[in-house]
Amino acid sequence: MDTTYYDQGTLTERWDRARLFFDAKDYAGAARVLAGLVEEVPEQTGPRLLLARAYYHSAQLRRAEVELREIVERDPVEHYARLMLGRTLQRQARHEEAEPHLRLASALMGDFPQE
Repeated sequence: MDTTYYDQGTLTERWDRARLFFDAKDYAGAARVLAGLVEEVPEQTGPRLLLARAYYHSAQLRRAEVELREIVERDPVEHYARLMLGRTLQRQARHEEAEPHLRLASALMGDFPQE
C-alpha cells in the first residue's frame, strides 16, 4: 500500500490534511495521516485525540480505546478524552467500565446532577 501522500509534508501540513479528511468524514484517511503524526509527536494531545475520534467514527473501537487510555493516563483531567473513552466502552457493551469515565467527564465539565 502506498502511503506517500499520507506521510508527505511538514507536521503542520499533515495536521491540516488530517483535519480536512476528518471534516470530510473520511475517518480512515484521517487516521492514516494521524497515526504518523502521533508516532512523531507522541506527547501532543491534539493529534492523539483526533486519531481516537477518527478510530471511533470508523468503528475501530479497540484502537480508539488504546489512544484514549493513553491520553487519560497522561492527563487524568482531560474531560473530552474521558467522555470519549466512556462512549467507546459503551459502544463495546462494556457499560460498567464506561460509567466511572462518564461520571468523571461530567464532573470535570461542571455538569453536576441537580437535587
